[in-house]
Amino acid sequence: MLVAGNWKMNTDLTAARQLASAVVSAVGATSGVDVAVCPPYVSLDAVFSAVHGSTIRVGAQDMHAEDSGAFTGAISAPMLRSVGCHYVILGHSERREYFGETDASVNAKVHKAIAAKLVPIVCVGERLEDRDAGVQNDVVSAQLKKGLEDVSSAWPSGLVVAYEPVWAIGTGRTASPEQAEAMHGHIRGLLVDQFGEEIGRHIFILYGGSVKPGNAAELFSRNDVDGGLIGGAALSAEDFAAIVRAAEGV
Repeated sequence: MLVAGNWKMNTDLTAARQLASAVVSAVGATSGVDVAVCPPYVSLDAVFSAVHGSTIRVGAQDMHAEDSGAFTGAISAPMLRSVGCHYVILGHSERREYFGETDASVNAKVHKAIAAKLVPIVCVGERLEDRDAGVQNDVVSAQLKKGLEDVSSAWPSGLVVAYEPVWAIGTGRTASPEQAEAMHGHIRGLLVDQFGEEIGRHIFILYGGSVKPGNAAELFSRNDVDGGLIGGAALSAEDFAAIVRAAEGV
C-alpha cells in the first residue's frame, strides 16, 4: 500500500514545515504502508528536512522532461533528486487541463523520471462526459498505453499508477467502491499485458478523488486498490493520518 498526499498549490514555507512536522507526529511508524507528501516546489527542501529520519518520503507535483536548459520556471529531475525527492506526480488531470499536458509529454517525463531513479506516479482518469458515454475504459487505456509507451519492465526505480476520475477530484463526489474496483481491475490487466504477470501484479494502483477518513477503508479494501493519492484531506495531518491508518487496516 502507498498513501501519497498531493498538497497542490497550498501552504507557504512556514505552513509547509508545520504541516510536514505534524504529519510525522500524527502518522508515526507505519506497518505495511508507504507514505509520501508532495508539497509545492519551494517547500521541497524544507519538507524533506522536516520528515528526514521518519518513514515518510517526499515527492514533487510535476517536472520537466529535460535535465537542464533554457526552460524558464521549470524544474528538472536532477533538481528534484538533489532535494531528496523519491516520487514525482506526472500527468495529473489539473496539469492536463490547465497546462496543456498530453500523453506524449507525460511519456517523456516518465522516461526521464525513471532514468533519474525517481518513482513516477502516473495519473490517468476520465471526465464525467466520458463516464456518462460509457467510454471510460477506452479513455484510461489510451492514457496509460501512450503514457507508458516504450517503458521497459526492467526500470531501475519503479512505477506507480494513480486512477483519478476527473469528475471526483475536489468535487466531494467519489467513485463508488464498485466503480473504483472495476477501473483498477481494468488498469491491472493493462499493466500485466505490458509488463508481464510478475511485475504487472505488483505495481501499486492508487485511487484518487475525494478520499477521506470516512471512505478510505472501504475503497482500500477493494481488489487492486493499493492506496490513495490524497488531495484536500492531505492538508490536515489528522485526516491524512487517519487515511494512512485505514490503509494499514486493510
